[in-house]
Amino acid sequence: MSRKILIVGGVAGGASAAARLRRLDETLEIILFEKGEYISFANCGLPYYIGGSIEDRDMLFVQTPEEMKERFNIDVRVRNEVIAVDGENRKVKVKNHITNTVYEETYDDLILSPGSKPLRPSIPGIDAKNIFTLWNIPDVDAIQKYILENNPRNAVVVGGGFIGLEMAENLYNRDIHVSIIEAADQVMGPMDYDMASLIHHHILSKNVHLYLGNGVKEFISEGKSTKVILNDGKFIDADLIILSIGVRPNTEFLRDSSIELNERGGIKVNEYLETSVPHIYAVGDAIEVEDFVNQSITMIPLAGPANKQGRIVANNIAGRREKYHGTQGTSIAKVFDLTVASTGNNEKTLKLKGIPYITSVIEAKSHAGYYPGALPMTIKLIFSSNGKILGAQIIGYDGVDKRIDVIAAALRFEKSVFDLEELELAYAPPYSSAKDPVNMAGYVASNILNNDMEILHWYEIEKLDLSQSIILDIREKIERELGYIPNSYHIPLNSLRKRMNELPKDKEIIVYCQVGLRGYIAYRMLIQNGFNKVRNLIGGYKFYDTIVTTQKKLKNQSYGLGEGEMKNQDQNKQEVHNTETRDIKSNQFHAGAIVQLNACGLSCPGPIMKVYQKMNELKSGDILEVTATDPGFANDIKTWAEKTGNTCLSIDTNGSNIIARIQKGTSEASNGSCLIQPLKDHKTIVVFSGDLDKAIASFIIANGAASMGKKVTMFFTFWGLNILRKDQYVPVNKDMKSKMFGMMMPRGSRKLGLSKMNMFGMGSKMIRRVMQKKNISSLEQLIEQANQNGIKLMACQMSMDVMGIQKDELIDGVEIGGVATYLGEAEDSNVNLFI
Repeated sequence: MSRKILIVGGVAGGASAAARLRRLDETLEIILFEKGEYISFANCGLPYYIGGSIEDRDMLFVQTPEEMKERFNIDVRVRNEVIAVDGENRKVKVKNHITNTVYEETYDDLILSPGSKPLRPSIPGIDAKNIFTLWNIPDVDAIQKYILENNPRNAVVVGGGFIGLEMAENLYNRDIHVSIIEAADQVMGPMDYDMASLIHHHILSKNVHLYLGNGVKEFISEGKSTKVILNDGKFIDADLIILSIGVRPNTEFLRDSSIELNERGGIKVNEYLETSVPHIYAVGDAIEVEDFVNQSITMIPLAGPANKQGRIVANNIAGRREKYHGTQGTSIAKVFDLTVASTGNNEKTLKLKGIPYITSVIEAKSHAGYYPGALPMTIKLIFSSNGKILGAQIIGYDGVDKRIDVIAAALRFEKSVFDLEELELAYAPPYSSAKDPVNMAGYVASNILNNDMEILHWYEIEKLDLSQSIILDIREKIERELGYIPNSYHIPLNSLRKRMNELPKDKEIIVYCQVGLRGYIAYRMLIQNGFNKVRNLIGGYKFYDTIVTTQKKLKNQSYGLGEGEMKNQDQNKQEVHNTETRDIKSNQFHAGAIVQLNACGLSCPGPIMKVYQKMNELKSGDILEVTATDPGFANDIKTWAEKTGNTCLSIDTNGSNIIARIQKGTSEASNGSCLIQPLKDHKTIVVFSGDLDKAIASFIIANGAASMGKKVTMFFTFWGLNILRKDQYVPVNKDMKSKMFGMMMPRGSRKLGLSKMNMFGMGSKMIRRVMQKKNISSLEQLIEQANQNGIKLMACQMSMDVMGIQKDELIDGVEIGGVATYLGEAEDSNVNLFI
């Protein structure tokens, strides 16, 4: 008599086990029960069917019951739900939803692959007809039907995990406005916050609203529209809502069995995937697994491990004893144009488990930079003090998949970052570089472990004591013009050897470049020339700026979009579309030539530098048409054109290519042009007075404006210069008149008097005590806050000459400028105060 094997659940793990069993033993009687109507379908492909990338619904089906029966001789019973398991008597109770009858089936061995189901918490109003989850074929059919019949304009996706972001992208691709709500402070849980910030930045660039650290309190439906009320009281109007909050195991039918479950309902199994009851195995989303990196017990619902587990269980039933060695959580997802991938543990998990670790971040190209189409990727590597790989995260546009797979394989076989250096990987210019990004990640990590480089992380910048540290920008001038870290000192790398004498050896030097590579060169240069305290900003300015800028954007974005505001958003999206598709040759407002420039394959600042060089050759009115592949070029060229007095006419995309058209000089463009008019929203303050109370007022106003995301410049002239003087005496060469001025004037902010009731300094002391008692920041704290907020502190050169004050006497972070510089800042301002 043949053995009977029952399998509960027919998607990933169950179907794999069934097929493997048949390949191993033709004599087995195999019955597969599936509660739903479909088995072995591509649930990971469901969002792409909604978005239109997968056009044929039938392509979602890997196997049908009929094919399974014909090919593998397996009795597949769809719409047959196992509702109870009796392990002692080796039988299950089954409900046939077709006939509405209940029957029993005995077994020799039982495989449980019940999977999981999406969470649907008891939020008021959650049962509205326009609120859906996406997990199976009926779900995707319901969403597709609703979209076709109701033509929704505004959608809300609740949850920023894999399915949530994939749904956001695919709804966006159907020209539906999308808002994403995530209760955590980041999307994509497997990623660390810094890497997730790159995803946030990309999502925001698509005009998709992102609400982080905020959950849903209530749904209020009115007709076909629903107000999504957030926990902080704000609301979003939506015609369609997708819930992607998480999943839980489908194990309610096991509650009364003797099978051991965890608190979440997950099935406990041993290394052979056997449950607590003999002859019962379990696989897939519903089981506990061992975390391959930290050896703790967890639950990781991924299709790849589920399929492997199905194969292992089949081997064990067939007598080929095999262990499951744990799940490392390798995953990958497409988020609009980005590819996001990870493997192993992230920082959050390692901190939770108390496991020490080190991190490195690099940016590398998908293939040789000189071959067209090279695109950047950011690789974060997490490793132990002996170099063992603990995890990795990669975000990029091309080639991310093969790099994460290489690192995942190295992690699985317990290799180190030193092994990544030695890997011999395939190279040809269209596919990689002679030093593959994986090799480069290994080199940087090895440099850290070998003490060839001390590093600084992006979040440590704001914690620096600027009286003890110098932030050194070693990029080119043109890069700095596009943005820099506040209070940084600029010496281009190629000038560093000649200008080292400008740097104090008794202070820590924080070096940064664009992505970290040149910073390493500068680090080695300085450390070997007597500078003992040097650190390189890992990931460089680009990584730091993306995170910090995105934080500000998320903080300052508009919440609670109502119906009218949604219409404005729709109009903005249409205007962007028109800008990107405009044919510049059809505009008649220019009289110059059109010159083409290929900047493909170059990383920042390469494209901008080529633009700068070429523009110097053009005549006023000429148009430069630039093609680049650096994803940051679209933003950089707008900023560069604005700052250099040129006109950005249009920005278009063609696949991975960005095509920008810049006219030399300004243009009196017609109404149909896309001439960028910079918003004059900066704030300038001329600080003429040296009185304590007026100085405090100046910095309170400046910090208030900066906290609202405004650019602020404070121009100190005449008596106001004393606010910026250092407290201590600075030995500098001065003539007698300048020395006399210096002795008569207050040295620094602590010596300032009040404009009224100073009473020989008693008034200023009293007001400082009152401010301290009321927990109001002192003037010195306000100045430090201004530095941290990126407020530009500028001293008037003419006033310094008159007053006999030299730059060395001023506090760190002060720039020197003249009237022209101030007027240039004022031109871009809509508030200009004289204090």
